Amino acid sequence: MSHDEFPTDEPAVVTCGLPYANGDLHIGHLRGYIGADAFNRALETLGQKSIYVCGSDMHGTPVAVNAEQQGVDPEDFAIEWHEQYEETFPKFNVDFDNYGHTHDETNTELTQEIVHTLDDEGYIYEKEIQVAYDPEADQYLPDRYVEGTCPYCGAKARGDECDEGCQRHLEPGEVEDPTSTITGNPAEYRHRTHKFFEVSEFTDFLTEFLDGLEGTSNARNQPRQWIEDGLQDWCITRDMDWGIDYPDSGAPEEHRGEGGEAAEADGDDLVLYVWVDAPIEYISSTKQYSERVGADEYDWEQVWKGDGEIMHVIGRDIIQHHAIFWPAMLEGAGYNKPRGIAATGFITINGKGLSTSRNRAIWAKEYLEEGFHPDLLRYYLTTTGGLQQDVDFSWDAFQEKVNGELVGTVGNFWYRSLLFAYRNYEGTPEADVSEEVQERIEGAIGDVLESVNDYSMRGVGQAATQLAQFGNEYIQRNEPWKLTDDEPEKAAQVIRDCVQLAKAVGVLLEPITPDKSQDLWEQIGEDGDIADAHLEDALEAPPRSFDEPGELFEKIEDDRVEELTEKLEERVDAASDGDDETDDDADETESDDTAGDESGSMADTDDLEALADERIGFDDFQELDIRVGRIETAEGIEGADDLARLEVDIGFETRQIVAGIKQLHDLKELPGTKCVLLANMEPAELFGVESNGMILAAGEEADLLTTHGDAAVGEKIK
Repeated sequence: MSHDEFPTDEPAVVTCGLPYANGDLHIGHLRGYIGADAFNRALETLGQKSIYVCGSDMHGTPVAVNAEQQGVDPEDFAIEWHEQYEETFPKFNVDFDNYGHTHDETNTELTQEIVHTLDDEGYIYEKEIQVAYDPEADQYLPDRYVEGTCPYCGAKARGDECDEGCQRHLEPGEVEDPTSTITGNPAEYRHRTHKFFEVSEFTDFLTEFLDGLEGTSNARNQPRQWIEDGLQDWCITRDMDWGIDYPDSGAPEEHRGEGGEAAEADGDDLVLYVWVDAPIEYISSTKQYSERVGADEYDWEQVWKGDGEIMHVIGRDIIQHHAIFWPAMLEGAGYNKPRGIAATGFITINGKGLSTSRNRAIWAKEYLEEGFHPDLLRYYLTTTGGLQQDVDFSWDAFQEKVNGELVGTVGNFWYRSLLFAYRNYEGTPEADVSEEVQERIEGAIGDVLESVNDYSMRGVGQAATQLAQFGNEYIQRNEPWKLTDDEPEKAAQVIRDCVQLAKAVGVLLEPITPDKSQDLWEQIGEDGDIADAHLEDALEAPPRSFDEPGELFEKIEDDRVEELTEKLEERVDAASDGDDETDDDADETESDDTAGDESGSMADTDDLEALADERIGFDDFQELDIRVGRIETAEGIEGADDLARLEVDIGFETRQIVAGIKQLHDLKELPGTKCVLLANMEPAELFGVESNGMILAAGEEADLLTTHGDAAVGEKIK
């Protein structure tokens, strides 16, 4: 891989965490897959040779459990969901170059080959550990068959992850007070021999890897804490039949994954932990694409064993797997490592955690059945908040975004410009683009280039929409309808500019709204696919003639939103009838072992902090002196794991602030960032450093509060 600015000379691959073959897709899942698709399309618009691959995650205990409950074979169960996903993704213009699954022959063989290499290199060893056992069911309990208490934070935890608390990966035997999910009875720990991957040997490598990693700051910074705490070796086998068998020992045929054999421990067969074979599907899917088109067209080995560019888009709850375990496996097996990891935030619904058990979700099939175009959802999910920020979906907010930006700004400019051009010139007027418009389009192209290199699809969307906004202002300022009689050359110049702007907006917006941009492409008389256009094509002259255009976006009416909101509320109430609303949604099938549903970036439990019962008066609020600040310097405090020393300009003076953000932000990137600061906080001393104020941030990820517009440094927040 390189760290040159995109586009580079090396081939690229974009991946998204594998959907777990265990349930219906909803917009929590779609945020990741749409975001990764848009990023791949944007790379291609820059001229980067890039493909987008993924696949269904077929293994793990949830599939085995649910298949058993339905009385079907786990492979048949998972394949049915896999085929449904294959049909659903294209309906949202998610265009995978290859979509495989983890149980196919390619992934089975490649997984066992990589594990064999790690073993040969001395990175795998056997160790006797404690494994939960259910005496009543007379069986050992892998992963999701165990629930208990997290030994690190005390929260309720699954057998492999503290999903409701600190989100740490948990090894077998770590969960305290284990309970069997099969019988509901207390489990007991018994000794078993399992295989371990020696992750601790890669501490220095991983520290250096994170130093060079691109993507979102949470993907770079969260793993540093795990490294500082000391990396634990990783148990990579499980006591179950469903999965890819550990290589190089004889196993009964019925226990084998395709092409694989099992290892024995205490006389029983073991399969590889699902988090071993799941990310290897990224390689397998790339290999399958290469085999289909030929190595001359795209060589998978150049990407994964050479210097190709590898970018992962994942959910933030699987950062540890992608930024610690996965690069260590790749390094140990001699493969190329990711250039960038972008971790998305969660999706909430109407301000509450997405809950599939209570039907508080916008399902993929539901969205399509309501008749909305997929590009509307693509635009909403990619441009509402930054990639790593949580995004709240409501039908009201969706309507506001669509009507305000797509209908009112982009669609309005496209239609009014092209209609005027058609009626007065039957297409593009014969005139040169003005210097003002040329520079404005070049500036938007530069913004897109910068945004793609910053892994910001929101920035790409904003660059296109702001260019359309400029177009609306430009046509309104010049009023060509008043110039056609008295100043025809001036009128032609203005409309020539507007048609060029319309084309440019279409090219820049294509990664996010591919169908609607293609419609615009055809309306201005262009041939071929806009997906094949590059950034420089935004400045190429449009065809001289085109037909009468139509409106490309339709306004969403208030009564439609009221109807949809009422439907959602009725579904949630029906699903919650008789339930305790304080339930933690622990029965969610979407929370799983794998890259799968976590890549969907959903807040799948009602984990938002409750509102305070006690209210304060307006006078009390007025006593808070909250100011807009700008961070000038940021450095970690020696000896403190979480604390950083900031110097913040608040207009009147520069304040020294101590903030607990050392592990959650890349401190080198903070200077120049605007923030919100409580200025009349009592000074305090932390680790020997005086803190004279408080930076305001939201959530466990310390999402720094800032301003949407151009509020001046020092301005008071009221």
